[in-house]
Amino acid sequence: MDPRQLKFAMPAEWTEHERTFMSWPVRESMVYPDDHEPVCNGYAQVVKAIAEFEPVTVLVNPGDLELVRGYLDGPNIDFAEIPHSDAWLRDNGPTFVVAEDGELAGVNWRFNAWGGKYAPWDLDDEVAPKVLERVGVRKFDAPLVMEGGSIHVDGEGTLLTTEECLLNPNRNPELSREQIEEHVKRFVNVDKIVWLRRGLSGDETDGHVDNVACFAAPGKIVIQVCDDPTDENYDITQENLRILSEATDAKGRRFEIVRIPQPPKALFEDSRLTLSYLNFYFVNGGIVLPVFGGAAEQTDREAVRILQETFPDRRIRTVDGMAIIKEGGNVHCTTQQMPRAGRKSR
Repeated sequence: MDPRQLKFAMPAEWTEHERTFMSWPVRESMVYPDDHEPVCNGYAQVVKAIAEFEPVTVLVNPGDLELVRGYLDGPNIDFAEIPHSDAWLRDNGPTFVVAEDGELAGVNWRFNAWGGKYAPWDLDDEVAPKVLERVGVRKFDAPLVMEGGSIHVDGEGTLLTTEECLLNPNRNPELSREQIEEHVKRFVNVDKIVWLRRGLSGDETDGHVDNVACFAAPGKIVIQVCDDPTDENYDITQENLRILSEATDAKGRRFEIVRIPQPPKALFEDSRLTLSYLNFYFVNGGIVLPVFGGAAEQTDREAVRILQETFPDRRIRTVDGMAIIKEGGNVHCTTQQMPRAGRKSR
């Protein structure tokens, strides 16, 4: 039986967490291995920021525990020795779901390294089952290649995603749009999917929604926008704005839309860096937000202001968003929330 049949559902990210899971970077699988130390410092900054709000469990490769302890010496942090190659746990970790009676379980999606971009990915495809085994909860194996960064839910039956990613033939070429939609609905238990067209320019994940837009509350969406017609993101974000302005959620509500201006365009080795304030992460009582400094100082301040107005009861905790972005992701990509629930053994 699947989660929907058993009345499990994926909670919204802003519901209370028991803890956050993250994975530690592995030099051998990095795009820029020579940057291993600064990337590790960037991850450590994110771990420590989250630990100000809730416990963090960091996945480390066997034998690396003492090395990682050298970066993470603060409170509220523990470790799990689980083999992995990539450190983007949002995408290869489990999606936790909660039943009506409070039981916690997890969805194990198939993982193929963002459409076969980074071989080998066999260790990463086993991360979610090993996390769920460690936690000691029921596992639902989904017959679908999917990454956690490609979806957001509102906790009331609506899911947000992009066609560019979920319908990309490098994930599930044998499945139709209708079949993919039905699998997603079954395994996170939603009634309606709102399909945006594309993700941001330069995003090697093929358009993950967690760089584009997210729910702030049921019926309310925060979206990053570009107002420069000469920028590739202009058409992308304007089209997504149009789609959201015409859409309704599972309850029939039209969306209230909160706009955050994008940071200035930034390049590295002639490739665009996917800078996004929407790659923030909800923590208990706060938000961990990547900011970019330099030419982005003005939009950094605007992003903090808008999010603080949108979430007046949360503390906005900023971190250096440039520290890990060359590897292809940011704060939200590194994390996976485990909801607080009445956990029951399998």
